[in-house]
Amino acid sequence: MLSTIALDTQVIQPGLCTGCGACQGLCPYWGSVDGRTVCFFDCERHDGRCQRFCPRMPVDLEALRKQFFPSEDILPEIGPYRGLYLTRAADESIRAHAQHGGTMTALVELAMKEGFIDAAVLTRSQGGLDPEGVLAASPEEVRSCKGSSFQVPPTLAVLNQALKEDRYKKIGVVGTPCKTLAVYKMRANPLPDNDNNAQNIGMVFGLFCGWGLDWDGLNNLALSHCNQNMLRHMDIPPSKFHSLELTEHERTISVNLDEVLPLVRSGCRYCVDMTAEFADLSVGGARSADGWDVDKGWNQVIVRSEKGEALLNLAREKGVLEFKEVPDGGLAKLKGASMGKKRTGVGNLKALGGLGYLEPSAALFENL
Repeated sequence: MLSTIALDTQVIQPGLCTGCGACQGLCPYWGSVDGRTVCFFDCERHDGRCQRFCPRMPVDLEALRKQFFPSEDILPEIGPYRGLYLTRAADESIRAHAQHGGTMTALVELAMKEGFIDAAVLTRSQGGLDPEGVLAASPEEVRSCKGSSFQVPPTLAVLNQALKEDRYKKIGVVGTPCKTLAVYKMRANPLPDNDNNAQNIGMVFGLFCGWGLDWDGLNNLALSHCNQNMLRHMDIPPSKFHSLELTEHERTISVNLDEVLPLVRSGCRYCVDMTAEFADLSVGGARSADGWDVDKGWNQVIVRSEKGEALLNLAREKGVLEFKEVPDGGLAKLKGASMGKKRTGVGNLKALGGLGYLEPSAALFENL
């Protein structure tokens, strides 16, 4: 079967594509237009990196986990686990305009300064709209990528190009669960005759993710509620608020989530990973009894690997991050939320006629 046909019939047509960019930046055949993955030419290769790396082509998640993480560290609800922490950047200039506590920016910047990585693949956006993947090679460039977007740019196309150039030997990657899974598939599946230099991936930083939104749809929604030229930040508070917050300088506009949910990308409905389980460290917004006014200034961090643990310990030692106690029940609450996403994703896949890309991992999901 031709690789372009496989990706088209197994990923694009069923609506499973996440727009991650893992199939792009490799050759002229695949590209992206406003968050939509496009095949420009048919390909006659029977095997290729685009097919191997796509996070929605069949993948044995259990085997992939065991290849990179000790079995005793793996929790069924949230994947590899060495600890849960509540943190924020100690530097107030990092926290300013950060999505939440600025933890990710502080960690990536520290990793670069301390030699864990020598460059980083990040996402940069304008107040949350029209994001693009960038390769940052300095702390200043890392800081320019503060904040998040609910649109999904093909960030991994930037990684593929950087790996092809073979200039940087320890590239950090920041991404949502679909992107970090693709990065680990890159690490696990090099082609002997056309290696992708995956050994040059230094660290992987995961972002918690519920779902991404249609590119044009979010642009139009934002335009209907605010001045896009003044938009500085967007966020989705805990579910009880049922809203999307758009911030223009000092003014925040609350948009009912009923206007937002129809814009959820099709591919996100089939995702079973909320916490970016394939990563060295995973970062999301804090959830505690202190309430949203406090929580939005903090992050929760899952440590997944020895390298991730070493970086977080260094951040504590050097005062780069501030820490506070994880509330009682914090881990259980996180596990519950993660399992909720797994059940939804599995249910939606079964409605399509099976487990699809999860079929090699069926045993992991048989009780959902």
